[in-house]
Amino acid sequence: MATNSITGPRSVALIGPYSSGKTTLLENLLFTTGAISRKGTIKEGNTVGDSSAEAKSRKMSVEISPVNFEFLGDNFSVLDCPGSIELLQESLDALVCVDAAVVVCEADESKVVAMTPLLRFLDLRAIPYLIFVNKLDRRGGQLTSFLSALKEVTSRAVAVRQLPLIEGEEVTGYIDVLHKRAHRYVNDAQSDAIDVPETMAEELEVTRTELLEALSDFDDTLLERLLEDDIPALEEIYENWHGAFAVAKIAPVLIGSAELGHGVHRLLKSLRHDVPDNATTVQRVGQEMDGDCVVQVLKTYHTASSGKMSLGRVWHGVVRDGLTLNGQRVASVNRMVGQAITKVSEAVAGDIVALGRMEKLRTGDLISTVDDIAISEVLEVEVLSPIYSLAVKAESRRDEVKLSDALQKLSEEDRSLSFQANSETHQMLLNGQGEIHLQIALERARNKYTLPLLTGKPQVPYKETIRKTVSRIQGRHKKQSGGHGQFGDVFLDIKPLPRGGGFQFNDKISGGVVPKQYIPAVQNGVAAYCNRGPLGFPVVDLSVTLVFGSYHAVDSSEMAFTAAGRIAMDAGLPKCSPVLLEPIFVVHVHVPNDFTPQVQRLISGRRGQILGFEAREGWTRWDTVSAQIPEIEVQDLVIELRSLTKGVGSFDYSFDRLQELTGKLAEDVVSARSADKAA
Repeated sequence: MATNSITGPRSVALIGPYSSGKTTLLENLLFTTGAISRKGTIKEGNTVGDSSAEAKSRKMSVEISPVNFEFLGDNFSVLDCPGSIELLQESLDALVCVDAAVVVCEADESKVVAMTPLLRFLDLRAIPYLIFVNKLDRRGGQLTSFLSALKEVTSRAVAVRQLPLIEGEEVTGYIDVLHKRAHRYVNDAQSDAIDVPETMAEELEVTRTELLEALSDFDDTLLERLLEDDIPALEEIYENWHGAFAVAKIAPVLIGSAELGHGVHRLLKSLRHDVPDNATTVQRVGQEMDGDCVVQVLKTYHTASSGKMSLGRVWHGVVRDGLTLNGQRVASVNRMVGQAITKVSEAVAGDIVALGRMEKLRTGDLISTVDDIAISEVLEVEVLSPIYSLAVKAESRRDEVKLSDALQKLSEEDRSLSFQANSETHQMLLNGQGEIHLQIALERARNKYTLPLLTGKPQVPYKETIRKTVSRIQGRHKKQSGGHGQFGDVFLDIKPLPRGGGFQFNDKISGGVVPKQYIPAVQNGVAAYCNRGPLGFPVVDLSVTLVFGSYHAVDSSEMAFTAAGRIAMDAGLPKCSPVLLEPIFVVHVHVPNDFTPQVQRLISGRRGQILGFEAREGWTRWDTVSAQIPEIEVQDLVIELRSLTKGVGSFDYSFDRLQELTGKLAEDVVSARSADKAA
């Protein structure tokens, strides 16, 4: 494998589970490279990343934070991605646009499961990544078990590049496996070289042999030499190392402590030597570069001072002010460092920059000087389906006009956030990936758009139907107030239809007892009544037939027969044994198989009917549990599921059918509906 000649800027995403230390690591990368003169802390709320009001209040990353720095003459764009599983869309949109990723994690076997969705995405897209085991000053003894668990959830070879140097109970440095050199940490500075302790000599040799064997899996020549005990020189090993990393065959493991600045300088060196350049990444993603310039949008921001900003990766060419991409003029080219925006004259292939005021752009768009460029499959990211919703409305009626605009901007900034007006319940629903996700969105609406919102639970679109048939139910509307009166008289047969039968209206009028011009009015009256039946809900699955009636030559009218139709329904439907119907969803719950029994109990406790379970396709040691669950039980399912599965459980759902609901649950629903009507 040949070593690529690195040219131009490169990009890296910092990813990993919540609270793994990504933002702290970013501060240390910036400090070590001289991009900042003083390190901020999450506690003090003065970090470059996590600089938004929502991030500071929650002390966690809530969106992508871009930065730039230079290290030994090489330029890097780094994207600090949120760790919460509920903000996963942000990370996925960023990952397809970078040259490599740094997976920041702790040496805790129990937390490996939280890394699985990200590692699988990286493996499927063949995105190079290295692992930075953080906080190892606290957890040195757990590294071995952590690495064993890690090997079970990734398809590439886990290549341990550093061993912890342990003195007493503390991790005081590391041993470089390739160079066979020991280093003692110095806080916020380069480490000091020391001799390898004799007690670790054997472990070092075993680990180095394992590393070389991992590399030999992808190079037959190296394998033959190892079998002959012919150990190549370091230069040759590095040639294999860089090549295997670039094609996503190995995942190097580095260790350190971001808080203390341990291992940061060595991480920077790894980024400099290992991260592929733009040309290599373009080849990996298989993107045709049609046009003089090609850019992909990975994040959208709406800023108070600069308007809409589209953060994008330059795949090909040079971007300058005034350039036209997909019919839109680039208003400005900018560097974003946290919340700070600085204009630059141009951006070249490999850069990640923000394009100003390109109003039609959306996250995920691939744009160029040639319209409608086709995007490669590797660069497309599916938008996550919503699994949690809240009903929202403006706190002040004066702000109702602002509501739609604010929600539109919020959903542009975060593709996994959506909203829609529910035509059945007449609520505005904000949809997302969980409770925390929507809380962040609401907080952003208050902070950024000065729009306080009131929230509530989404109403379940219950329906009602009938069980019995009734015949010749009369509805007579007669009113005399001087001059022309009102007269309409109808007789209806009402009967239930099979589930899913909807609403049918027929007439069997003969002899002109109800003139033809009034029959549609009767139907309108019947249909209007069905909007709210005896139980307070829309009535479905019934057939109504107009069988007889009478009229007055002077006083009859369409309005009178509409009223008569409603009166007949009001008299007849309570006699038809009305029954409540609740929506039932088909739900597919995806969890690590260690949690499958608990999830089955969870579903049963929510009135669910388990249909079965099977291994989740393409996922090692994951199951998919299929079930039928009432809609009301699905509304907050994600909260309990995430708590049960260490944050990684997910599900998808679709409407299946309406099912009768009886007993106390039905009584409670009807009582609540009556209370709402009274209020």
